[in-house]
Amino acid sequence: MKNVRIWFKKDYECRYISHLDLNRCMLRALHKSKIPVWHTEGFNPHPFATFPLPLSLGFRGINECMDVKLEDDDYFFEEIILRLNQCLPRGLQIFKVTEPLMKAGKIAFANFTIKISDDKTSSAVICKQLSELFALDTIEIEKKSKKGLKTVDIKPSIKNFRIEEKFDFAELNITLTAGSTDNVNPNLILAALEKYFSVCYDFDITRNELFNSNMEVFR
Repeated sequence: MKNVRIWFKKDYECRYISHLDLNRCMLRALHKSKIPVWHTEGFNPHPFATFPLPLSLGFRGINECMDVKLEDDDYFFEEIILRLNQCLPRGLQIFKVTEPLMKAGKIAFANFTIKISDDKTSSAVICKQLSELFALDTIEIEKKSKKGLKTVDIKPSIKNFRIEEKFDFAELNITLTAGSTDNVNPNLILAALEKYFSVCYDFDITRNELFNSNMEVFR
């Protein structure tokens, strides 16, 4: 039995399906593809798949992954890509299959590209507001937890960032803490921007990569 990591993109209308629906979609595709994937045992066997770090609803993902176990150690990775893509909608595209090199528990950071725009506000103004926000000593915002809302300082969770002024939008590339212990959703950055400057902007978020604590790309 071989562990494999299946890499895919999540875009178009599929960015608006929940993680639960994504899981169902992938399990159906695994079943229809006839790939020799290990199934759970018991009364209702089904293909076993796990996702190292689920993607938030509405986000694009260009390097998402799913872990499965193959019953055939010699099964060709190219065949997995071909068969799964034939069973998936256009918003989910398999582009690579590898053997896992890192465990999901090693994920410590996630990198995002956020496009922020507004019909009545220039990209230069938005860039200036972002620069002023990140220059603050603390960036406090309400965050939902299992115990309810609590005020947190998300400034220490920002690993690095880059702000670029585009023609009709401001582009923020930012790396935030991620994983099971400290996970900061980029929506909190946007919420802080709206809170501190009393604005309401349109935005588009793409998750680019995951990293371990040494800032090595998750593989």
